[in-house]
Amino acid sequence: MTELAIGQVTARTGLSVHALRFYEKEGLLAAPVKRDSNGRRVYTEQDVDWLVNCTKFRASGMPLATIREFAGLVRQGPGNEEKRLELLREHQNTVRDRIAELADCLELISRKVEIYEEHVARGTADGLWR
Repeated sequence: MTELAIGQVTARTGLSVHALRFYEKEGLLAAPVKRDSNGRRVYTEQDVDWLVNCTKFRASGMPLATIREFAGLVRQGPGNEEKRLELLREHQNTVRDRIAELADCLELISRKVEIYEEHVARGTADGLWR
């Protein structure tokens, strides 16, 4: 099994050393981080995969508490897959709702851009929002 140093993991995940330590301290990892004979953290490919998932979860707005709960369920091992699925489905629905909300916002902004482009091209933009 390949062991990766913390610097290698930061390069592969985009997380800072501080963020990696934070994730570990907050119980967001699926497995305890191993240490080498000198006490330095060493990571596995599975740790990297998990961290990449966590960054996607966070980028999509998943609360740290939910990631912590999900990680805890994974650490417990088999038998709680239905609960894990429930957490993922809840977040999936949240993300879908947010995407729909953002699509609505984008539609409004796009209409405003068209209006402004037309007015700027005609030289009548000074009258907008008066």
